[in-house]
Amino acid sequence: MWCSKMFPFSITHTDGQARRGVLTTPHGRVDTPVFMPVGTAGSIKGVTPTQLRATGATMILANTYHLQLRPSADVVRDLGGLHKFMGWDGPILTDSGGYQVFSLARISRIDDDGVEFRSHIDGATMRLDPRIATEAQEKLGADIIMVFDQCPPLPCDAQTLVVAVDRTIRWARMCKDAHSRDDQALFGIVQGGLDLSLRRRCAAALAEIGFDGYAIGGLSVGESFEEMAGVLPEIVAALPSDRPRYLMGVGTPRDLLMAIQAGVDMFDCVLPTRNGRNSCAFTAWGQLKMRNEKYRLDDGPFEAGCDCEACLNFSRGYIRHLFSAGEMLGPTLTSIHNLRFYERFLSRIRDLIPTGKLARIVDEFPIASPGADAREEEE
Repeated sequence: MWCSKMFPFSITHTDGQARRGVLTTPHGRVDTPVFMPVGTAGSIKGVTPTQLRATGATMILANTYHLQLRPSADVVRDLGGLHKFMGWDGPILTDSGGYQVFSLARISRIDDDGVEFRSHIDGATMRLDPRIATEAQEKLGADIIMVFDQCPPLPCDAQTLVVAVDRTIRWARMCKDAHSRDDQALFGIVQGGLDLSLRRRCAAALAEIGFDGYAIGGLSVGESFEEMAGVLPEIVAALPSDRPRYLMGVGTPRDLLMAIQAGVDMFDCVLPTRNGRNSCAFTAWGQLKMRNEKYRLDDGPFEAGCDCEACLNFSRGYIRHLFSAGEMLGPTLTSIHNLRFYERFLSRIRDLIPTGKLARIVDEFPIASPGADAREEEE
């Protein structure tokens, strides 16, 4: 068990490298492994906080870059902080904006001191650097905040990776120096692409600085599943074993299972809601494309046995009608189902770890098997 003043973290059970644990925050307990729905701009798209809580979600993520653009961290602070602002009383993690160095590379300019973005909204310039990103997150008031890092694309040349790692380490130290709130945990982020020597160097440097938890960034940015699976266990092994481990922006059910078996504790990804808005529903056997004609007269739920609001009250035929008619309820109900699917999947994993039988999860959720993503739609 590792214990800071306000963020004790303990591992209660293991199955191989997989860990079941408990992270305590000022806004409540989080059982790990945990999946965090993404509310980039302070909202889980199309889903109210009450509906989100009903899916089983305990912790969510928001993004500093987007909230700094509008309405600004100052406005969020003046309106009572992010929890009050978005009506969510559970734990929140904010990303620092480092991922946008990768995702918005076409409208940003990076130097050794930080990044200048040209707003995707109105073209105005906005600068983020370690101090600004840390101060903005302290104003937002999330329970866990992230250091500002450089997330390089994959593939990329060796020199680009070296520069990104050097900057990430230097910026992490600056974020640690700028961090002043003891009611917020600060996590470091390990970069280095698929180069294990760079990953280990970055992890060792961050551990020497000392953070409340450690994240793995720079994956799911262009590499294959096999490439990620090949390096992730070694990266995880380089992280302190007594702190939470967070794999950023990943992913599909098979990604999550692979990473949990490597020892990762925390995840976030837009897939449940993004796919929901695009008429794709997750089930234990694969994804259903709800615009498909074959569901027109289907009176069954998304998935038999699912206890989400959509499955308890509505048929596949009705959901298909909503998408065909352009009704916003279709994306909302599908997103609710997908969020509940992810929470059921993680809950079952947490149940299996103490039994030593985590590998059996693929019998119940074949979508999590290594070859699952090759199947577009299964029933």
